[in-house]
Amino acid sequence: MLIKKCAAELAGTFAMVFVGTGAAIINETTGGSVTQMGISIAFGLIVLIVILVLGHISGSHINPAVTVALAVNRHFPWTSVFPYIVSQLTGAVLASYILKLLFPLSVFLGSTLPAGSVLQSFLLEILLSFLLMLTILVIIQKLSAYKVINAAIIGAIVLLEAYFAGPICGASMNPARSFGPALVSNNLQHLWVYLTAPFIGMLLAGIIFNPFKK
Repeated sequence: MLIKKCAAELAGTFAMVFVGTGAAIINETTGGSVTQMGISIAFGLIVLIVILVLGHISGSHINPAVTVALAVNRHFPWTSVFPYIVSQLTGAVLASYILKLLFPLSVFLGSTLPAGSVLQSFLLEILLSFLLMLTILVIIQKLSAYKVINAAIIGAIVLLEAYFAGPICGASMNPARSFGPALVSNNLQHLWVYLTAPFIGMLLAGIIFNPFKK
């Protein structure tokens, strides 16, 4: 049932934003106690857990760019794309509002912002999203029966990319993850980077992966 799947996407995206950006907020408000590694681990583990707990219901996309890329590659029905994206964005915004209530002094609420040039972050987000989507497509094609392994691999690549690229571009790879904190904290100046680059990177992954499907 689509309503149940959308509820799972809302809950999964909520959990991802609440835990992941929550770690970033606590790091911000405590002067770095969580560390970049801690933030990366938080994102990787919550993605792993959401996939294991909710994946059997909705697939645990928890990412509008993943949803669209899967639809383009015929792994997901187009009729469900819009409801999924609305659910994901809603979950992200709800999580950010709750974090705002819990940490009213946070300036950024875990927003993804370029540390260097905007072009640098834009290109990095495309490449990071490309690698994440390529991993997802390979898993669907080759490892679809191994749920725990799949979740661990996806969680691991999210952790890895967040760790090495997070200090530069935020390593969002997810329009919903960036949309919620940016909207609630009113840090909208570079949001376009994180709303467009993940779609570009993930669609490119689908285009390149298609000829290698067997």
